Amino acid sequence: MTGSGPDPIRGGCTVTVCRDCCCGSTTKHPEVDHDAQFRALERALSPPHQVRASRCLDRCTQSNVIVVHPTPQARRGGARPVWFGLVVDDQVTTDIADWVQAGGPGHAPLSDLLALSVITAPTP
Repeated sequence: MTGSGPDPIRGGCTVTVCRDCCCGSTTKHPEVDHDAQFRALERALSPPHQVRASRCLDRCTQSNVIVVHPTPQARRGGARPVWFGLVVDDQVTTDIADWVQAGGPGHAPLSDLLALSVITAPTP
């Protein structure tokens, strides 16, 4: 892998944005423009990255939840998805997008500030 981002031939990261009962709820987070948050990620993360919405990811107390899945190459190397919670601030959304553009899990280290938003994935 060369350059600062993922190799387009091998694929990018997939970013899953929870948008169900709590995440994306104006009732729970009236101060957050949830649609704008999603659009900002889509604008910042062009192919080979993918941004998708998901139903409940079962971390409602940590809403809004965003999961960054590693590139296929990084996953083969042992990288695992990184879960972020309490993503209700534009700066955290921007930091996640910047980290993904730098390669994401298995390719780029998390900043100390972004590491504060990491949460534990639910157990099956």
